[in-house]
Amino acid sequence: MHSSPLFVASLLPVLAFTLPQGGIFPSLSDLPPAVHASSTSVSATATTTGTAVSTSDSTYGSTIDSLTDTATSSSSAVTPADTSIANDPEIIRQLSLAPKAVDRIKLIPQDASFKFDFKAPPADTLSEGKGGRTVRADRKSFPPLIGTGGSMALGFLGPCGFNTPHTHPRSAEFNLVVQGTLETEFTLENGARTIRNTLATHQMTVFPQGALHTEFNPNCDDAIFVAGFADEDPGVQQTAQAYFGLDQEVVEAATGNDFTFEGKDVDVFRKLIPANVALGVESCLKKCGITRA
Repeated sequence: MHSSPLFVASLLPVLAFTLPQGGIFPSLSDLPPAVHASSTSVSATATTTGTAVSTSDSTYGSTIDSLTDTATSSSSAVTPADTSIANDPEIIRQLSLAPKAVDRIKLIPQDASFKFDFKAPPADTLSEGKGGRTVRADRKSFPPLIGTGGSMALGFLGPCGFNTPHTHPRSAEFNLVVQGTLETEFTLENGARTIRNTLATHQMTVFPQGALHTEFNPNCDDAIFVAGFADEDPGVQQTAQAYFGLDQEVVEAATGNDFTFEGKDVDVFRKLIPANVALGVESCLKKCGITRA
């Protein structure tokens, strides 16, 4: 079977990792004549096109070094995300009314506007408390999502960090752990059992649309999760804050009595509800030597 020069060149990095020094072909000079000739041809092509492919008569390590240098030089050219259109009501209106997808592309002239940086996000995207933070990319904070039908959030939970119980009224959530461990719970509706799981790195779960759910980092190391949504504006409602935001008589009636919490009435208790992301259960805090103050 005839192999093209480019195909042969593409195998060189693989051989570099799989063949030991002094193995079958420790250098290009030891390759069969036909393959060596093909490699020479590729070297000439790479030189004229500026492609950083090394096929000189040396060990395969030089090829890997060349490719690594190319990757390093490319990464230094990374440009920051453009946030100039984030939270802009006029551009959001225009994108929402655009008749075709190609028209939406024309409305966003900067390539960097299609990039969202979760470490340096636009304003009004953070939910932050003592236990960590979540950052959301939705149709408002990241207008290129308009027309895609999806959005995303990234959660950074510190030791014992607790993403307090909440719901998303317009979408299910697909939750993937990319660092650390999470304990998750959700309840879909009245009559449904509570689903509990512990997720290790690269494991995921799903919270159905509208389900009450929560995530908790049970360890003393940071945890990070990615949350994907099937709506550009999935919405979020923190359950405790919403419940105790109701009229005091309604809260008291729902509890079946005058509601007290450690001797404090509802108005005082409202002020005690921690901002999301909060610090979690007491046993974890003691294990990690963390105080709530």
